[in-house]
Amino acid sequence: MRAVVTGGAGFIGSTLTDRLLAEGHSVTVIDNLATGRLQNLEGARSTGERFEFVELDVRSSEIPAALVSAAPDVVFHLAAQADVRVSVERPLFDAEVNVIGGLNVIEGSRLAGARKVVVASSGGTIYGDPLPADLPVDEQHSQHPISPYGVAKKVIDDYLYAFRFLHGLNYVALALANVYGPRQDPHGEAGVVAIFAGRLLRGEGCRIFGDGEQTRDFVYVDDVVDAFVRAADSGDGVLCNIGTGVETSVNSLYRAMAVAAGVATEATYEAARTGELARSALNPGFAGKQLGWSPQTTLEAGALATLDWFRTQA
Repeated sequence: MRAVVTGGAGFIGSTLTDRLLAEGHSVTVIDNLATGRLQNLEGARSTGERFEFVELDVRSSEIPAALVSAAPDVVFHLAAQADVRVSVERPLFDAEVNVIGGLNVIEGSRLAGARKVVVASSGGTIYGDPLPADLPVDEQHSQHPISPYGVAKKVIDDYLYAFRFLHGLNYVALALANVYGPRQDPHGEAGVVAIFAGRLLRGEGCRIFGDGEQTRDFVYVDDVVDAFVRAADSGDGVLCNIGTGVETSVNSLYRAMAVAAGVATEATYEAARTGELARSALNPGFAGKQLGWSPQTTLEAGALATLDWFRTQA
């Protein structure tokens, strides 16, 4: 298989790239290195002719031509402006990257004759603010996102549906829960696992916003990558939740990670962030039926692996 991975120098994208190359596929990574790092692609760059890196922004008018040149069978679209807070503060910028950039990639995939596009959607935002009784949320839940980021992700899902109807371009959209693991940047839009890992290992205090009882569905990066790989050959015009279905409070997460890091210091608490969801969890059952996928990594094992990786970066 010839694959393109947009955002392939990032946390999830580089892990996906390594998996594809390990399975013998050819990969072209497209990334503007705004948040991705070439360091994440050190292993990939040593594989020779099966790997190519193209430094390009998905907003660029050159994206369709770059995809045509790569001639992919499957396009994995992970490049994004991924910070919900940035989307609230700069909605036009968010739309430029996530809507125009996403449409650039979809149109380029069509022109390139790709058989499928697999897109990273957002299970934490496209469903809005579900009622506790609706958790874990399944794909039949109404989509009323309450952030520009969530709106952009929903729009791309709608474009995929339209392109399949108009042009026969097959797709799978993966609505990701809170992904964590090695290579996640503890700065910027990073998830709380990476932030806690970095600060705990540096001996710095950790902050929890609100009372810490807000919950999230934490899914390990290797499991997420497995879903992307499976989606290349399974599923047809569907949205699948990629999560564990398990709610974990931020307080519980901190306690588990502090113990694993050998830190006895309590976290400090600050005012809750405006607009933060109180609870979140995704039902992964449909992904099991469509992709044969299910999460394999416990939070305890994943958090320990994440801490071990952060230790190697010190």
